[in-house]
Amino acid sequence: MTSSFSRRQCLLGGLKTALLTGSVFGSPSTSSEERPHPKDETGASRGQTVGGLSLNEDNSHYFYTRAGQNLDARKVDYWLDQYADSQVREIMLCPNAMRTSYASRVWDPIWRGYDPKGDDDQPLLASTAPQSRKDARKWIHTAWELHQKGIDVYARWIKRCRDVGISPWISVRMNDIHNVDDESSFIHGEFWRQNPQLRRVPYRFSEWIDRAFDYGHPEVRDYHFKLIEELTERYDFDGLELDWMRFGFHFRPGAEQQGVQILTDFTARVRKLLTNWQRKRGHSISLGARVPSRPQTALGLGYDPITWARRQLIDRLVITPFFQTIETDMPVELWRSLLHGTRVTLAAGLELLVRPYPDFRPLQTNSLETVHGAAASLLDRGVDRIYLFNYMDSQTAIDDLENYPRLLREVGSLSTLAGKVRRHIVTYADTWAPGEPRAYALPATCHAGKWHAVRLATGPKPESEPVRLRLGIRREAGETLRDGQVRVNGQPCSFQGEVSPPNPKPAQALSEFSVPGTAMNRGYNLVELRPDRDARLDWVEIVVGPKA
Repeated sequence: MTSSFSRRQCLLGGLKTALLTGSVFGSPSTSSEERPHPKDETGASRGQTVGGLSLNEDNSHYFYTRAGQNLDARKVDYWLDQYADSQVREIMLCPNAMRTSYASRVWDPIWRGYDPKGDDDQPLLASTAPQSRKDARKWIHTAWELHQKGIDVYARWIKRCRDVGISPWISVRMNDIHNVDDESSFIHGEFWRQNPQLRRVPYRFSEWIDRAFDYGHPEVRDYHFKLIEELTERYDFDGLELDWMRFGFHFRPGAEQQGVQILTDFTARVRKLLTNWQRKRGHSISLGARVPSRPQTALGLGYDPITWARRQLIDRLVITPFFQTIETDMPVELWRSLLHGTRVTLAAGLELLVRPYPDFRPLQTNSLETVHGAAASLLDRGVDRIYLFNYMDSQTAIDDLENYPRLLREVGSLSTLAGKVRRHIVTYADTWAPGEPRAYALPATCHAGKWHAVRLATGPKPESEPVRLRLGIRREAGETLRDGQVRVNGQPCSFQGEVSPPNPKPAQALSEFSVPGTAMNRGYNLVELRPDRDARLDWVEIVVGPKA
């Protein structure tokens, strides 16, 4: 997730501020940028094979976690080999936040101002907490050292991807603002520091997104386009992804409607660049975008991906939450309807954290079984890809890291998910346009003697697997929900006792109920409960598959 050196601390300690908080989609139009949909060597539309994984490798993880290992070209290549013979179809290589992790000529590389022979309190690190400076240097020094050795990791990984049958992509963060509460942080580019007038909200600083670049300024668009130009000239990739979800807010408050045309024009500009380069490279170059999970929120933030798709500007669309939780109930069917006829590959982005509501503590990551659940549901609803963001091979990773190889080989296909235990947890959408009403299913007050309902999307209908319902209920000590007080799709469930499953889970024990197999639907299932006394409902999940 983070471009900061203290990756795990930032991830599990939470962000310092809450980062996240009309019109209709444009109609098809023609332009000089339109072109036939990219084809692979078989003549099929590129990216149209259903299933599989796209995996995002961020701009700092490798350098930080491989510090001190005396890296050479062979070791750099070896990192990529772990994804061979897996369900990973595309590696999305991210080379930038505010600075680049390669020797850019148009942006500041991460080592600008760094003295490799200096001590930890050198000027570049002066604003970094003393106890964190050694960690900061791991990323900076490793990237610098590889550059000194003449090893361009992105060039090598692109070649290695093709050697092992994976499609190499570059993913560009379009507005990364990690650590902007510290304007002197080593991760910030000089262009951002020197141009506060180009920021999204220059009149206040209440949360990180206030200090994002405002794409309403041509200088901001040109600055980011120069990076894309350089990357396209420097690297021979199969696709370029515009990651608008880092950090998702690109216009001053109230200017998002005008921003819709600005970002459409910017996307067309990038598409034209790639079209010119694919003639030079002799192969198609796809364009993708990462946007919020719900169409109305995307549009409310200035993104119009449906027009991008209809104008054939993009080939791939990733719908995703931002960071605070995985989103298990994204409106795939609505996106599918809006994209009908465009031949755009639709991917569902999975984030690493899992929470049922914003204030839930402690912060926890998904496990293999909760990823099973989310992936099975989203694939069953019609996405073409599962996109893993922050699911790296160490540190920013699932807690049950021993299951990482299984995750890479199981969660990209309904066939390989069949028969696996899957946990389906109620979560929420963590990204909202300014002023957009927010909705959360949990926590919920369940009133005495009255039925309360929550629904979950659980994917394929269980055939013969056992099904269990788990509820996190805060109530008086010793009080339980009896048989008949909990139903799934109208059928009564039987109380089995209190359980404490492996993480993720709430602090309190969960009440577990057996669900009749005949009760379950494919897709959505409705959970109803009626307590004898007022109770607070904090957690709802359905588990499909046998107990461990």
